[in-house]
Amino acid sequence: MHSPVTIIGGGLGGLVLARVLHVHGIPAAVYEAESSPTARPQGGMLDIHDHNGQAALKAADLLDEFRGIVLEGRQAIRLLDRNGTVLFDKADDGAGKSPEVQRGELRQILLDALPAGTVRWGHQATGVRTLAEGRHQVTFADGTHVVTDLLVGADGAWSRVRALLSDAAPAYIGRSFVETHLYDADIRHPATAEAVGGGTLGAVDPAEHGKWFVAHREKGGVLHAHVTLVKPLDWFAAIDFTDAGAAAARIAEEYDGWAPELTALITGGGTAPVLRPLHALPRGHRWDRIPGVTLLGDAAHLSPPDGEGANLAMQDGAELGKALAAHPDDIETALTAYERALFPRSATAATTVGHNPTPQEVISFFTQDERTA
Repeated sequence: MHSPVTIIGGGLGGLVLARVLHVHGIPAAVYEAESSPTARPQGGMLDIHDHNGQAALKAADLLDEFRGIVLEGRQAIRLLDRNGTVLFDKADDGAGKSPEVQRGELRQILLDALPAGTVRWGHQATGVRTLAEGRHQVTFADGTHVVTDLLVGADGAWSRVRALLSDAAPAYIGRSFVETHLYDADIRHPATAEAVGGGTLGAVDPAEHGKWFVAHREKGGVLHAHVTLVKPLDWFAAIDFTDAGAAAARIAEEYDGWAPELTALITGGGTAPVLRPLHALPRGHRWDRIPGVTLLGDAAHLSPPDGEGANLAMQDGAELGKALAAHPDDIETALTAYERALFPRSATAATTVGHNPTPQEVISFFTQDERTA
């Protein structure tokens, strides 16, 4: 099979690229490892920034659809200390520039805006190789393959495509999230729901490094938390995360003495906590121009979470789509222009607080006048 534009990965960045190309009349095929759009939960809330994520959706001609899924009031920000004392509290006054949406709903908007058959589900890339004249071949787990004039790696942190361009690999940054959910929180956990408030909660011990967490109020009374611990991977390996109660209790031990309305975010969930080890590519990651292939999103510039990842991936997809539309008969000129802007943009957006920020840096992140993450 031959395809002129092949996108590996059906996340937000890859789908924005496919949509922008479609707007400009350029066909593309997206190959996604998942078996369907509903094969797994698509994550929680995203704050979509006006200067990159929303600009990308404008390029995709989907701003109206985006506005239709914005959750009102979710730009409220509250910061508490370990005792539940309020350190900072900012209501959503409607003037914020980063409205919140559910990731799954945003992804569905993009899927619905593509021609039928654009996304090829159940295609897990297992190998890539370079052919002659700037073409590349991708092999999938089912034994099929595709040959393409332009290969775009939108396949995330553990990208297969990246190996064509770079020897870089993600490294563990020394910190992990433990992800939890509380359901029907306003009824079952009213004190915790009150502590979280209407939008985003940050909780931090100003005197202790390496412990803080963030919780978001999602639809239907769901509170979605990411609990942070600075621990080596073998520390987490000693925890059986299939035993929901025991795993939650072990993580909660690390937050011993914190207010019960806060630790309930760890122990009160109805499902097992999920470990999310955090990895990053070397800061300033770049590559030499190789004909017919490029990267976007986490495949290009995976960094510690700072609220920019999804926005940057969408921006990458939109900028690449616009570059290809501006040079439809000259792929290399388009890719050169795209990467010339991509590399400094990625470096600028990389987190500046270091891999494991101090409590004061965490507090500054939440209390800056115009939150950009």
